[in-house]
Amino acid sequence: MTGTPATPVNRLRPRRSCLAVPGSNPRFLEKAQGLPADQVFLDLEDACAPIAKEGARHTIVDALNNGDWTGKTRVVRVNDWTTHWTYRDVVTVVEGAGQNLDCVMLPKVQDAQQVVALDLLLTQIEKTMGFEVGRIGIEAQIENAKGLVNVDAIAAASPRMETIVFGPADFMASINMKSLVVGEQPPGYGADAYHYILMRILMAARAHDLQAIDGPYLQIRNPEGYREVAARSAALGFDGKWVLHPDQVALANEIFSPSQDDYDHAELILDAYAYYTSEAGGAKGSAMLGDEMIDEASRKMALVIAGKGRAAGMSRTSKFEIPEA
Repeated sequence: MTGTPATPVNRLRPRRSCLAVPGSNPRFLEKAQGLPADQVFLDLEDACAPIAKEGARHTIVDALNNGDWTGKTRVVRVNDWTTHWTYRDVVTVVEGAGQNLDCVMLPKVQDAQQVVALDLLLTQIEKTMGFEVGRIGIEAQIENAKGLVNVDAIAAASPRMETIVFGPADFMASINMKSLVVGEQPPGYGADAYHYILMRILMAARAHDLQAIDGPYLQIRNPEGYREVAARSAALGFDGKWVLHPDQVALANEIFSPSQDDYDHAELILDAYAYYTSEAGGAKGSAMLGDEMIDEASRKMALVIAGKGRAAGMSRTSKFEIPEA
């Protein structure tokens, strides 16, 4: 039986920037604590050599228990279920630091049963250790064609689910894409080769009230390339993107936050619509805000932008003025 938390958990945490940190590198783990990333995930998978994985588990436990991760979502990426490391990754990290852990990221998810298996293991550990059952979330990483085909079932597999994450490097390899530059368009294809993949992940995420996160851009010394790739998924509606280097953090935070003008406008729409639909405002279903007609659809769109701005800690620079009679 899957775990359901005793108290409500915020599954929609800020994740504009999701910083990858090798779990085997104490210096990087310490540095990450001082960076302004929304989320930090301590990696036991690709960033750890096979001979370093066992030691990295204990390094991560120590960092979670004794580090200062204030203001950050704390995640550990374990190895995928096709390896022999996964169960011990989960047991060691969650038993050792489960009370200081927000989510477990599962890579290379191919079907819903892999998420269910992780949920069950987490539930057993929580019950054994006396932790609140169901509090720790799951992030599922889609990295191959089978995972994308099954993404709807994966998104619905557990109440612990918080995000669907696109893993572009492994995905490109899995479909034989003709490119060696992760995230860049393959030569010879005139359109956006990632559009279907990103939209497929986004639709599955939104259908189940999850967040959609874009994966890494490996050319860490190419900020303009990062900006271009990140802007693509941000424009579609993704909530954030991985960052592999401190220099990418500010870019992600900027790109996945609304502009000040858009944030102010969204808040004005919400205030104006609340006023005009009230008795004092005439109980109108639609009204004019300057030269713009606003209605219930406008309110829903404004809620999205305002929510992103609030999560980013933005402050308003304008306010709604009730029109004079």
